[in-house]
Amino acid sequence: QVQLVESGGGLVQPGGSLRISCVASGFSFSDAHMIWVRQAPGKGVELVAGITSGGERTTYVDPVKGRFTITRDNAKSTLYLQMDNLKPEDTAVYYCALPSGGRGRGTQVTVSS
Repeated sequence: QVQLVESGGGLVQPGGSLRISCVASGFSFSDAHMIWVRQAPGKGVELVAGITSGGERTTYVDPVKGRFTITRDNAKSTLYLQMDNLKPEDTAVYYCALPSGGRGRGTQVTVSS
């Protein structure tokens, strides 16, 4: 079955950087468009970024444009999210997901001084 395992979260100061990863299994990763979503405390799930199956096109929500970069390594079945110039409002649990449904357990990112 579909398995998505995120890692790399942690505590970082405002203005800092973090790269989170997601290892996929149980489906053909190289044929799948992928997304990152996040959920902040007390809020709903928010789309953060998306990438096409071959990695040729990416999309971002406005609050993270210019600061976050989504990439993938199909040979390793791994999805990445590079997060730079982090802000306290980026604090959330980050999940990798398939647009059609299914996501991992998430990794906590906390931005605080």
